[in-house]
Amino acid sequence: MEDLNSGKGIQVLVPGPDHKFTLNEEALEKLLLRDDIKDCPIVIISVAGAFRKGKSFLLSFFLRYMHNKYNLSDGGSKWLGNADEPLQGFSWRGGSERHTTGLLLWSQPFIATLENGDKVVIYLMDTQGTFDSESTVKDNATVFALSTMLSSVQIYNLSQNIEEDDLQHLQLFTDYGRLALETSSGKPFQRLQLLVRDWSFPYDYPYGEKGGQQLLEKRLAIREEQHHELQSLRHHIASCFEELKCFLMPHPGLTVATNPNFKGNLSDISEEFKQALKEFIPMLVAPENLIVKKIAGQKVKAKDLLLYLKSYMNIFNGSTLPEPKTILEATAEANNLSAVAEAREVYETLMEEVAGGAKPYMQPSLLQQEHRRARDKALHAFRSKKKMGGDAFSENYGEKLFKELEEQYEQYRLRNDDKNVLRRAGTALVLLALALAAWLLAAAAQALGLAALHSLASALALAAGAALLLWAYSRLTGNFGELAQMLDEKTAVVIQMFGGAVARQAAAAALGCGADKKTT
Repeated sequence: MEDLNSGKGIQVLVPGPDHKFTLNEEALEKLLLRDDIKDCPIVIISVAGAFRKGKSFLLSFFLRYMHNKYNLSDGGSKWLGNADEPLQGFSWRGGSERHTTGLLLWSQPFIATLENGDKVVIYLMDTQGTFDSESTVKDNATVFALSTMLSSVQIYNLSQNIEEDDLQHLQLFTDYGRLALETSSGKPFQRLQLLVRDWSFPYDYPYGEKGGQQLLEKRLAIREEQHHELQSLRHHIASCFEELKCFLMPHPGLTVATNPNFKGNLSDISEEFKQALKEFIPMLVAPENLIVKKIAGQKVKAKDLLLYLKSYMNIFNGSTLPEPKTILEATAEANNLSAVAEAREVYETLMEEVAGGAKPYMQPSLLQQEHRRARDKALHAFRSKKKMGGDAFSENYGEKLFKELEEQYEQYRLRNDDKNVLRRAGTALVLLALALAAWLLAAAAQALGLAALHSLASALALAAGAALLLWAYSRLTGNFGELAQMLDEKTAVVIQMFGGAVARQAAAAALGCGADKKTT
């Protein structure tokens, strides 16, 4: 039997410089595919939460209990050890800088026999602390979500109280994990065990499980007068876990918190803390309290865990999941999107007044003037609204708004073109006029005996008539669309040239009339 001191925490999830994680597959295979355990159902106890809050320190006491219970078969109350015995196990130390990175599994799995006689293997998982100065929101979400997806019991390690921001972070991380699971049926995770460290109000709620459940019920209570956001958060947490538990842990003592030479000796730890350990740890890892890991209702074996890990990492390192945002980023985004929506309404209201569905056709130049006026007012409305996130953040949304308004103007322009009766019938009129003119020319040429001109004009009349019939057929059936579009473009040029000539003649006539009046 291996001595506990010869074990160590194995880093199975390794963070990289590009804020992506990789699996230590070689170590995982050695740990999970051992002949004596690969076909055993697994129990995974994980501890997650903010960095430098004693997670690794706590797990080392779990190791002491499990070594005595499952390796030494000693179920006595002296598993905590001798008063002067240093605490061995997961690497831990005091201080303010982060210590654990990625995910770690203890190198020595523990084999336990359940009350029904089934054998299971227990793994302890230590996790990188959240919200240190080197981790992004995605790093934190990935580690927390992955550990929650893998564990049968996730211990959420909190400091001093259950605060609203603790619940908000829990909502963010579990929702990220639920997205990765790609399932909405049932509750995706098993047991969430909140552990409130350094609880200072035993006169409100006593230390231990009983006080913890009272506090948890109060914090997660849903009341009619609560804001919808607070109600939604609580509904979300309740929908994610099959079980929700809480335990209130006293402070371990000043020596633990302030002495840099503290080695984990029991003599330096407060009696209240040691009593709480004796209650809390067996509550999770005594044989009668073990929870076997299940996914989709099926027990997970040790050899299966490697497959799940590989599958999950493909998702978290891929592009299928959205980038998780901080609460400020999410709020700023919603705030700016709201300003964009209001500005878009300003533009639409002004444009509908001049170019709406019931409005008559408008000259393109006038429509463009109205578009610029409405666009400028909409952009002014966006910029004048108070927004979160800073100017640089809002400028991106301003640029997107500008592009959206230009695209919307294109829709108004097309709708306005459709109202132009001459444009819609222009191709038919031009082709009809061409056919008629050619026919008249052919008739005149025949009367004058000009055979060559008669043949040419007749051919032109037939071609114009055929083009008109083909254009009408295309518009009615949708066939030969490209040919019909080409005819529209050519006749549009003719109409534009004709319209320009008429305008020049009218202008010349007006100038001539003005000159005659001046002479008179």
